[in-house]
Amino acid sequence: MTKTQIVDIMRNNGSFRTLKAIFLALFCAFSSSSAFASANPAEESHQESAGHHAEKEPIGAQLSEMILGHVSDNHSWDAFGHAVMIPLPVILYTEADGLNLFSSSHFGSHGHSVYKGMKLADYGAKIVWDDKSKTEKIWNFSITKNTLNLIIGSIVLCILLIFVARKYAKNRGKAPSGFQNLVESLVVFLRDDIFKTSIGPKYRKFTPLLLSIFFFIFFMNLLGQIPFFPGGANVTGNVAVTGILALIVFIYVTVNGNKHYWKHIFMPDAPIGLWPMLIPIELFGVILKPIVLMLRLFANITAGHIIILGFFSLIFIFGGMQEWIGYAVSPASIGFGIFMSFMELLVAFLQAFVFTLLSALYIGMAVEEHEHHEVENH
Repeated sequence: MTKTQIVDIMRNNGSFRTLKAIFLALFCAFSSSSAFASANPAEESHQESAGHHAEKEPIGAQLSEMILGHVSDNHSWDAFGHAVMIPLPVILYTEADGLNLFSSSHFGSHGHSVYKGMKLADYGAKIVWDDKSKTEKIWNFSITKNTLNLIIGSIVLCILLIFVARKYAKNRGKAPSGFQNLVESLVVFLRDDIFKTSIGPKYRKFTPLLLSIFFFIFFMNLLGQIPFFPGGANVTGNVAVTGILALIVFIYVTVNGNKHYWKHIFMPDAPIGLWPMLIPIELFGVILKPIVLMLRLFANITAGHIIILGFFSLIFIFGGMQEWIGYAVSPASIGFGIFMSFMELLVAFLQAFVFTLLSALYIGMAVEEHEHHEVENH
C-alpha cells in the first residue's frame, strides 16, 4: 500500500469528517441520555441508605455498590480511587427554577448530600428530587464522567490520527516507523481483509466510516483500562454510546441499501402466499442487526470491568469472614485480576474488530449487486 493511498484514506477521503460527526452524535447522546430523568415517587435512593448506614452495611453490599458505581456513569470522577474526587459541572433545567448550573461537589464528597432539594441516585448517575412527592421533571444536560472521558478521548484520538496523516504527507516515499507503522498496519489489514471482502467494489465509499468506528471503539476501550484519570470510565460499556454507533450503521445501511436489498425484504424469493409471514421476519431482522451490535459491545466491555473488580473483591469478602483467609486468597485474586486485565487489552481490540466486521457485513449485504457477481473485488 503506497503512502499516497494511506493519505487518501486517512486524510483526503473524509475519515476525519466522519470521525467528527460520530463524536458529535455521541456527545449529544451522552448530554441527553439523562435529560428525561424525572422524580420517581417509588424510588429508594441507594446513596441515602449508604450515607447514613455505611457502617452497618455488609461487605457484599459495599462491594456491589463499588462495582456498579464503577461501571455506571457519574456526576463526579474518582480520579485515584476515592482519594481524589473531581467534581463535574451539573447543568439542569426545571420548569420552576429554569436553568441551573453548579458543581457536583454540592452533593458532597460521596454524593450523599441534598442540594436545592435534589440528590444523586443510581450510584450517582441520576439526579432526582429528595422529596419523593415532587413530580416535576428534571432535564439533565450535565457533563458526566463518561461525557468528559468521551471528549478527552476524542480530542486525543483526533490529535494522534491527524499527526499520523500529516507525517505521511510530509514523508512521502519514506518507510513508516513507530506509531505511524502501527496505524498503517491496522488500516491495511482492515481495508484488504475486511472492507474489500465484506463490501466488495464499493468498499471505498464506506472506508472512512468503518475506520472511524474501529479506531474510536479501540481507543476508548484502551482508555477504559487505565485505572486513573483520565481513564477508568466505562464509555464503550454504556448503552448510549453503543446505541448511537449502532444507529449510525443502521442509517448507513438503510440509506445505501439498493433495490435488490429492499426487494429481498419486501418481495422475497418465495411464493406470494408466504409473503405475509416472511416480510415481518425480514423487517425484524433489519431492526435486530443494530440491536445486536449495540448489546454485544455493551455487554462484553461491561462484563470485563465487572470480572476484574470481582476478582479483587474476593479478598475483602473472604477477609470479612476471617482475616487470614483474605490474606490467603489475595495472591490468587490479584493474579487472576492481572491476567484478566491483560485479557481485556486483547478484548479491546477484538470488540472493535468484531463491531467493524459486522458493520461491514451489514453494509455489504445492503449494497451487493446480484447481477455482477463476476466482477472482481479490486
